[in-house]
Amino acid sequence: MEIMVKSIQDFQVNDRIDGFFVIKNAECRTASNSKKYLDFTIADKTGEINAKYWNYNEGDEEIYKPNILIKVRGSVTQWQNNVQFKIDRIRLTNEQDNVNIADFVPSAPYSPEYMFNEILWYLNKINNKDIKGIVQTIIDDNRDKIMHFPAAKKNHHAVRSGLLYHTLTMLRAGEKLCEVYTFINKDLLYGGIILHDLAKMDEMDSSELGIVSDYTVEGQLLGHIIQGIKNIEVAALSIGADKEITMLLQHMVLSHHYEAEFGSPKKPMFPEAQILHYLDVMDASLYDMHKAYNETNKGEFSEPIWSLDKRKVYKFNTEF
Repeated sequence: MEIMVKSIQDFQVNDRIDGFFVIKNAECRTASNSKKYLDFTIADKTGEINAKYWNYNEGDEEIYKPNILIKVRGSVTQWQNNVQFKIDRIRLTNEQDNVNIADFVPSAPYSPEYMFNEILWYLNKINNKDIKGIVQTIIDDNRDKIMHFPAAKKNHHAVRSGLLYHTLTMLRAGEKLCEVYTFINKDLLYGGIILHDLAKMDEMDSSELGIVSDYTVEGQLLGHIIQGIKNIEVAALSIGADKEITMLLQHMVLSHHYEAEFGSPKKPMFPEAQILHYLDVMDASLYDMHKAYNETNKGEFSEPIWSLDKRKVYKFNTEF
């Protein structure tokens, strides 16, 4: 029987499959004959499927855990009207496989390397040495994590490298707004945009696949706004930054959620902080709206969008 490489959405019963997938859930169970087996949910960008691995060896559950990439060979079966995947062979991926993670998990539309370099381009446009120094110090401390981190666990930009994407689109929008509102200090705005969500890397625990397993203890007790203020303080002290500059950046992070119920005890008190807040709201809401729009058929309404007060998006028929 021919062995095929297929996306999960194209699986047909009796297909023999050889390919790479992500483990979303994994559990060691015991069958009716008292033999142990591994029960998985495996996934790619197109969907997910329940999978069974019956050739269990002691300790396999410590190797094949959620949020890792695996290579499997097996067959698509049907059990009680449910399609399943029977795994015959399984192993972890390695560098020689040359796997592109973005092919298997929801990811930002640009490569992390491209987005990171674009953000560095904006950083290099900052003339104020203290703002540049604070931002550069925090980025350098998180260079590896920032490449794969999402911007959220479930809401906007909750995809691999979503934090970079959210930051970059805000920088680009902010640059254009500075052409209209010419009194805005670009150094402060660019610095605030880059810093405003970076502490989410402390707030959440994410795998290299960009999948958040949970919030960290510090994230639950403090949250990324307080963590962000702390990180700015530490970076500022390390480079001997001006106290007022430090405080302005901290205020931008502190106030960017605007409302106390969303974590901001202060509302924006200068124009750059005000623009940061609205850029954040605009980018987050348009991301969720665009995602819902793409998942909706023409002439129909989307499912209610939680982040948009459960509004529905209408996908129009008209071609423009």
